[in-house]
Amino acid sequence: MNVTDFDYDLPEHFIAQEPADPRDSSKLMHLNRQTGDISHHVFSDIIDLLRPNDVLVMNNTRVIPARLFAHKAETGGKVEILLLKQLDDKRWQVLIGGRNVNQGMKLKFEGSDISCTVTDVLEASERIVEFSQPVNDLLVELGEMPLPPYIHTRLEDGERYQTIYSKVEGSAAAPTAGLHFTPDLLIALSRKGVKLAYCTLHIGLDTFQPVKVDKVTDHKIHSEFAILDSKNAKLINDTKLSGGRIIAVGTTSVRTLETAGILSAGGDPANQHNSDGICAWRPVIAFEQDTRLFIYPGYKWRVVDAMITNFHLPKSTLLMMMSAFADRETMLNAYETAKHENYRFFSFGDAMFIT
Repeated sequence: MNVTDFDYDLPEHFIAQEPADPRDSSKLMHLNRQTGDISHHVFSDIIDLLRPNDVLVMNNTRVIPARLFAHKAETGGKVEILLLKQLDDKRWQVLIGGRNVNQGMKLKFEGSDISCTVTDVLEASERIVEFSQPVNDLLVELGEMPLPPYIHTRLEDGERYQTIYSKVEGSAAAPTAGLHFTPDLLIALSRKGVKLAYCTLHIGLDTFQPVKVDKVTDHKIHSEFAILDSKNAKLINDTKLSGGRIIAVGTTSVRTLETAGILSAGGDPANQHNSDGICAWRPVIAFEQDTRLFIYPGYKWRVVDAMITNFHLPKSTLLMMMSAFADRETMLNAYETAKHENYRFFSFGDAMFIT
C-alpha cells in the first residue's frame, strides 16, 4: 500500500476553526461499513443510534498546556517546545521547533527563572530535556494549549479543547471524537441503558507528525502511554458477553482497546500485522504500558464493534485506521459525501458513527 492511496482533496474552508456550540449540535454521519449506506444526523441523535447494553469506551486523558516558548541562553534564538511525555520529575520527551537545538544546549523561558537543558537528541526534532525544577504545577503560567497547526482562530475558552470527562493530565492533544458529548447527553445515554467505560491514552507525537514515507509499511509509529484498568476491562467484557456492542469513542480508544485484545492473546501490539491472524473477538485485559499499535488495512480486528470518530487528515495514520475498519473505497466515498454535504473536518469538525 502506498501512502498516496489514502489521499483526498480538501479545500481549506472545510477545516473547522471553532468548536460547535453546543457541543452536540455538530453534524453526525452514520456509515454502515458493510453496505456503504450513509445517513445524516446531528450528534445528539446518537442516542437513537445506540442500543441498551452497548458500551461507549471513552478516553479520559486531559490536555496539558504543553506548548512552551523559550530562547537559547547563548544566542537568544527562539525555540518552541511541545511536551510529549514526562519521564521523571524534571525530564520530558519533547518536540522541538527551532534550528540547531543540540545536546547540552540551555533554553530559558521569558519572564521566569526556569530553564531546561537538552540531554538527548532523538529522531528528527525529538529531544529529551531536563528542567531546572519540576514544571507540572507551572505549566498554566509557562505554556499554552497546543492547538493543531491547521486551527488559526484563537480559542478563548481552553475547556472547549477538553472533553467534559477529561480527568488524567498528560496529553499533547485532545481525543477530539469526545468533544461532541455534553453532560445531558451522557445522562440520557445512561438512562437508556448505554454503559460508559473509560480508558486513558496520552496523545503524543504522531498527532503532529506527517507520514513522510511512500509505503505504509515503512512508517514507524511512535509509542503512546495507555491504561485500561480492571474495572473497566470487566465492564467491557461483560457487555460483549451479554450481547452488547463495544463502541470506541475516538481512535485513541480504538488503539487502547485493540492493544488490550492483542495482549490478552499473548501478542505484541508493535507487530500485530505479523501475528497469528486471529480475527475472532478477544476479551480485553487490564494493562498500563506504552503501545506502538499501528492499524492499517489488513489488520485483524479483535475488540471494537463500532466507533465514533471525526474526519481525519489526508494521508494520515488515522485515515488508514478508518480504512482498515471500513474498506478504503467505502471510507473515501464517505469523505466525498461529507464534503458534498458541507461537513466540517478535523479536530473541531463533525463526527462519524461507523457500524
